[in-house]
Amino acid sequence: MATLKDVAREVGLSVGTVSRVLNNRGYISAETRANVRAAMQKLDYQPNEVARSLSRQRTSTIGLIMPSIEHPYFARLISCLERSAYERAYKILLFCAYGIPDQEKKFVEACRSNRVAGLIICSDSVRTETFSNLGFPLISYERYLDSSDACVLCDNEEGGGLAAKELIERGCRRPAYLCGRSRVGMPADMRKDGFLNVCRQYGISPETYLFEADRMLDVQYCPEIISFLKEHPCTDGLFCGSDVIAAEAIQAASVLGIDVPGRLKIVGFDDVLPAVLTSPKITTIRQPVKEMAKACIELIDKKNSGESVPSRSVFHVSLVRRGTT
Repeated sequence: MATLKDVAREVGLSVGTVSRVLNNRGYISAETRANVRAAMQKLDYQPNEVARSLSRQRTSTIGLIMPSIEHPYFARLISCLERSAYERAYKILLFCAYGIPDQEKKFVEACRSNRVAGLIICSDSVRTETFSNLGFPLISYERYLDSSDACVLCDNEEGGGLAAKELIERGCRRPAYLCGRSRVGMPADMRKDGFLNVCRQYGISPETYLFEADRMLDVQYCPEIISFLKEHPCTDGLFCGSDVIAAEAIQAASVLGIDVPGRLKIVGFDDVLPAVLTSPKITTIRQPVKEMAKACIELIDKKNSGESVPSRSVFHVSLVRRGTT
């Protein structure tokens, strides 16, 4: 059975350097990490996770709490987090709340028993007190959480403003904002603020419609959008809080015989898979999900290395113009 010394000899590095790669300690170049992993694979070297966790008081596992794995945005985020974790030799321990009350308490206990290196939370149903005195770094993603070590989010207000400008510059004078209702205050709520602020600059007062919070899990928006458009027949533009809502809006318009983008223009948010599966394809606000996911993993790494980290990391968004405008 190959040993750590065998791996070090194979790549021409010291045992200490190889150990640092395995334990994510200090700066290691991407090339060095790749060389060490290649040598481990060649020699079939299997690290003793139990011994490593006992010596470091933590494993190379990162806990991840999500509201759902079915929603396209969270599926994309999980994929990006897994890839970023792999690049730094971490594994992901995934938990899904699915809107069930108090699930997070069980998840936190599971993270403690598994000696996780850190926890990433992306759920709007959690209670702050659940995450007090964890003993490992806590990163909140698109969620305000007083007990977190750092928060990663996109500039939601900027995105709302970009959506408003796109609709108005394309001729919309009766736009509306459609989005899910959050259980607690969320950064995504700023999308509405950015949208309304820009509309007011043009002397426009848009309608707003909020879906119930559980709609995010069943993603059945179409019937409500049909009702909204019937009640507001002069609506000529929709800013939807997600690409899923935007895709459902295209279906609703089709049912009502409303031409998109001729009669009704639509802007989504996220830039995930549904945005390019509809006809027409959806103009949307792109979140840099890959970069945001990478930041989450890096923040955990830095906290465990004793480095200071910013309390909030905000990423710019951008408009991707497609067929709905």
